Amino acid sequence: MQQSDSTFKPALMLMTGRALAFSVTFFVPAVLARVFNQTEFGTYKQYMLITYTLFSFGQFGLAECLFYFLPGNPARAGRYAFNSVVMLGVMGVLFSTVLLLNASRVAAWLNNEALAGYAPYAAVYLIFMLMGTVLEITMINRKRFRLATGTYVVSDVLRAALLVVPALVTRSLEWTFIGGIIFCMLRVITVFKYFRSEFVSDIRFDTALLRQQFAYAIPFFSSVVVHIVQQNFHQYAVSWHFDAKTFAIYSVGCLQIPLVDFMATPASNVMMVQMGENVRAGLPERLLDIWLETTRKLSFVFFPLVGLLIVNAYPLITLLYTTAYAASVPIFMVWSLSILFSIFQTDGVLRTFAQNRYLLIINITRLSAIVALMSWFFSAMNLMGPVILTLSGMLIAKIMAVVKVRSLLQTTFSRVLPWKTLGSVLIVSMLSAIPAMLVNSRLDMPSIVLLPISGIAYLATYSILILGLLNESEKNSLRRVVSVLRARRETVVE
Repeated sequence: MQQSDSTFKPALMLMTGRALAFSVTFFVPAVLARVFNQTEFGTYKQYMLITYTLFSFGQFGLAECLFYFLPGNPARAGRYAFNSVVMLGVMGVLFSTVLLLNASRVAAWLNNEALAGYAPYAAVYLIFMLMGTVLEITMINRKRFRLATGTYVVSDVLRAALLVVPALVTRSLEWTFIGGIIFCMLRVITVFKYFRSEFVSDIRFDTALLRQQFAYAIPFFSSVVVHIVQQNFHQYAVSWHFDAKTFAIYSVGCLQIPLVDFMATPASNVMMVQMGENVRAGLPERLLDIWLETTRKLSFVFFPLVGLLIVNAYPLITLLYTTAYAASVPIFMVWSLSILFSIFQTDGVLRTFAQNRYLLIINITRLSAIVALMSWFFSAMNLMGPVILTLSGMLIAKIMAVVKVRSLLQTTFSRVLPWKTLGSVLIVSMLSAIPAMLVNSRLDMPSIVLLPISGIAYLATYSILILGLLNESEKNSLRRVVSVLRARRETVVE
């Protein structure tokens, strides 16, 4: 496990950086929900749904392929990275053109004519957002973990400021979207400045390397297209059946917790880099340990996070979005279960082995099931139906992926996952919910007061119970953190 521990340290650094910005970015939708009425906020959510869907398509695997090529050929890293940023700009122009030509049609599909007027802003936003994607990815592949951590923090804080401040000052969706464009432009400027310092003179477009990138990216892109369609299909289905106001209720229920991405993505990225290096070094026996340790560490975070969110769903949603969104609470409680799938970073393993075609098969299977059953789930469960169906699709995909991971890592089903740890952490997370539930049922307080009390009760219980599951290395790391915090506190006191 020695190798695995060292693998997780840079991931933890990246997680910490993104978590620092979490407190800012998490409240952006909450602020906008108060600035705009439900119809306007629904329009904002639909705008973001469209741009992020096109953003996912437009990447074409050109950013993520750097995790495969940069560790394997560091001498030509500058060319690979420059190829990606140029082609991402080209893809942005192509997808933006498609959006502009079909703006009225898209607005009609989503039952919101106002969306057509914001299409030009979405087009410009998309181009710059795509080009900026390579920034932290390149830093991580070059093992500039501290720089990537700082960039994550600054980017998230700046993005929040450039979305919220224009909204508060102008009360205009238009200026909110302009703020987003300015943010993306600043990231592109930073990309080119970083490339000049990192790669010096070896920054040029290389068509021979680009052919290699496309050979890897096309199968990966195909799987991503299907993945994005199935991932967002439930939201488009709700938009198709209901107005923007109802979509606002549903989208709040399907609230994405930024902390999940902040922790899961760096863990997967570092896992891929370390796995790739070990494969090329002829040390495949280390891969299983890296995978198991990543899964184990993520379970310590995501199991209690789900328990905390479910127990405090009502005070959290009403605090963030007011009681006008109380109908979102049941949806949010069920949707929170989707976080559990982030424990298993199977896509990272499959991409390390260039198993992009298998990813495509997984996503096609999931999408087919969701499309075929969506109408029945809608009719049987109303707004809860799409949530349950989407979660079921995620479960099918993870089972298929774990089966393939077992084969790639040449292990057994009994060893492919840290089953004992997963079961123990699940039990501890459930037991930790009991004090929080008692607090919520006994105390009649405003959400802003009740939520931190209940949260502390949950986390305190979990922290005590989880100590028995930590190994000696983890306990030593915890002791070092406590010692550092005590030393800093003493320094401040003096």
